Amino acid sequence: MRQYILGLVGPAHAFNLIRNASSKFTRSSQYQSRRLSDNSVEVLVTPNPGIEEKPFQCENRMGFFEAVCMMFNDNIPVIDHSECLFKGDRYCRYVISWKPSAADLWGKSRDISAFALTGACGAAAFWNPILTAQTLLPASVAVVAALAYKARTKENLELRRSLDNLFDSSDKLIEQMNINYSNSLMHNEIGQAISAPTEVDEILANVILVLENRLDFDRGMIMLANKEHDQLLFRTGFGYTSNQLQMLNSVAFHLDKPSSRGVFVVAFHEQRPFLIDDVQNLAGKLSQRSYSLIEKLGARSFICCPIICEGKSIGVLAVDNLKSKRQLQQSDVSLLMGIAPMLGISIRNADLLLTKERQFHSTLEVLAATIDARDPLTAGHSKMVTEYAVGICNTLNVSEEETERIRVAALLHDYGKIGVPDAILKKKGRLTEEEYEVVKTHASQTQSILEGIHFEGIYHNIPAIAAAHHESIDGSGYPLGLKGDDIPLGSLIIAVADFFEAITSMRHYRDPMPVGIAYKVLRQHSGTRFDSQIVEGFIRYHQKQQDPLHNIDPGPPLRVPLRTDVSLRTHSHATKGLSEDLSKSGMFVSVPEPVKEGALIKLHFSLPGVDSPPIEALAQVVWTNNSGNKAKPNFPTGNGLLFTEMEKPAEETLHNFIEQVESGILH
Repeated sequence: MRQYILGLVGPAHAFNLIRNASSKFTRSSQYQSRRLSDNSVEVLVTPNPGIEEKPFQCENRMGFFEAVCMMFNDNIPVIDHSECLFKGDRYCRYVISWKPSAADLWGKSRDISAFALTGACGAAAFWNPILTAQTLLPASVAVVAALAYKARTKENLELRRSLDNLFDSSDKLIEQMNINYSNSLMHNEIGQAISAPTEVDEILANVILVLENRLDFDRGMIMLANKEHDQLLFRTGFGYTSNQLQMLNSVAFHLDKPSSRGVFVVAFHEQRPFLIDDVQNLAGKLSQRSYSLIEKLGARSFICCPIICEGKSIGVLAVDNLKSKRQLQQSDVSLLMGIAPMLGISIRNADLLLTKERQFHSTLEVLAATIDARDPLTAGHSKMVTEYAVGICNTLNVSEEETERIRVAALLHDYGKIGVPDAILKKKGRLTEEEYEVVKTHASQTQSILEGIHFEGIYHNIPAIAAAHHESIDGSGYPLGLKGDDIPLGSLIIAVADFFEAITSMRHYRDPMPVGIAYKVLRQHSGTRFDSQIVEGFIRYHQKQQDPLHNIDPGPPLRVPLRTDVSLRTHSHATKGLSEDLSKSGMFVSVPEPVKEGALIKLHFSLPGVDSPPIEALAQVVWTNNSGNKAKPNFPTGNGLLFTEMEKPAEETLHNFIEQVESGILH
């Protein structure tokens, strides 16, 4: 604003253009201006139709007019407000007058002197022409020239100042345009970052990456409340050292304690942002623990904004500058407060989707369990078939989406047996031909029942996949006699998993078949009843689960117990877990949602009692414990990890730690 008005050279020019310029600043009134003299103008203000102004707006306008004049000189202008809307007049009339500028004064002195001296010289010429020509005229010219020079100098100075302000205004305008453009790109990128992912950790990882690349802050973090809403926990950040990240991961801000008065907690509860110019001002206002954390992080000033969704706080977004020393401004607060609601809505949607997904899967598991529960000998059949089917998918590198579709179809593949009488389903002897035909109807009944669920999205063809799990490659299967490529991939996979689980389990009419013989039977039907690649893929998977050499556990002497916090990050996912044990080649980490087998993970953890930097390593998921696949029943839900890459110093520290624990030096 200042540079814009100063670029108009003087107050008279500024007020002359106020009619057009005012529309950029206000839409409630129309301004008209008229120049009365070199140092006074008249401004008429008329409210637009339908607009009802308040008396304070008169005072605001007078303050604005004073500010315009004082941008050119330090003298307060005189404002005569003789007519006012709130006194019953048709408009507000302001007569603004100000002291003339130095250039104007010198210019007037020049003009007056020139006029006076010209008259003096003319009169003197009649009295004494020679003396006038020799002394008075040259002296008069010198005086006028000096005054003209002074007036021009002052005028040039004012023009130069005006040009400087114009250039400064242009530079600031370009700078602001760049900032606005960058902010627009940032909002667009954040929109893209939160639109596709459905997991909170992936959303946070994407958003924090955009903030790091687009915003002019050295560091930033996102903290979210836990499920109980009694703690505020660090979830992700940028710009922090490994030691600082480790410290943040170990800190929890209590939301349920009245004694907690940290800035993050207050911002969370009161739902308002804070701009702290100097953290030293917080000394004595925070608990010793909170202030100590700020000092360890090296923060000098920071901004903290609440993340709010549907009127409820769910976390905080904080940034600070450590290296650039750029002063944080209120505009930074406004920018972050514009980002925080987008983040809040996205997190809330992800939570709702996760809740819906859990409800969906738990419902499917209950449906599957109701069928298996009809007979104690078949209890858990659907669950084991599902585990085998997922194992085949992972072995054959089936896409994640297709694997999920097959998993659900495997859970429900026998649901049509709800229509088969118990007398046939639980018969201890061999079935008659008529009874077998009744059992075969469960495939088509499965499709009919599942079609009533209205599966959508990636699950839309689950009824067809589940119904075709008794079809054969050579066309001899049922219910439709499909063959070859006409049979869905999921059905072919479930067929192998279902057959193997059935023949290796106890039934009313026979004992379970040994695994080795079951492998041979599968291979006998390979290429006719079953797809040969799927058969071999299943055998590889099953042997791996049976063979201890495929596990990373090499035996008690090489493995030591270790419970320490571990940070895990894939290319699109970040989470935290707790280790259970450790060896020189790998470790087991319990996490709420295990990572897919075969995935590469970046690890970050510390060894207790060891004075060395945290261990950083790359690892591969080689086995998984989850609700549907307990590779190690005594272990919680999590992943078995094999170290694939580690710096030499970290590797030596790890080995020394294990040897010291084994020898009893460390406990």
